[in-house]
Amino acid sequence: MENRLFTVIIFSENTVGLLNQIAIIFTRRQLNIETLSVSPSAIEGVHKFTITTFTDSETIEKVVKQIDRRVDILKAYYNTDEDLVYQDIALYKLSTEAFIKMEGVEQLIRRYDARVLDINGDCVVLEKNGHYEETQALFRELSERIGVLQFIRSGRVAITKSKVERLSDMLASVENKIKKK
Repeated sequence: MENRLFTVIIFSENTVGLLNQIAIIFTRRQLNIETLSVSPSAIEGVHKFTITTFTDSETIEKVVKQIDRRVDILKAYYNTDEDLVYQDIALYKLSTEAFIKMEGVEQLIRRYDARVLDINGDCVVLEKNGHYEETQALFRELSERIGVLQFIRSGRVAITKSKVERLSDMLASVENKIKKK
């Protein structure tokens, strides 16, 4: 089976130690977590983990089922890029002197749809939102042209293309079953 990038979305309560439990599941299957982002979700009291990893379909199904069985997990899903709207955020720290001397700096910023977040006598900080390939392309170009002093990319933030969170559908289904009893 061919490995591809999957995005695992996990809904849980905000429980101490849960991230460690989830990481162990990936480690046992010898999967590297490529990116990780955790934040409150649209549902009050529920947190959302967004994790990306390269693996095959069979393995990701097993991982998600194993995560789903944890007591503190409300629900876990896996998605491919086609199922999601997603972004990364990248920050680039550059020498102010090199940045000002660089030819076509304005065109570069416009072409990559980047923003200047901070500028002072020592450094310039640029921000680029986009997919991995886009943030990486800007990194490569800046590295080749003037050098990058520091670089950081966030974990993927993602939402499904469906109208509501998949967890909302699952919670509504559970509620309907309870009402029928």
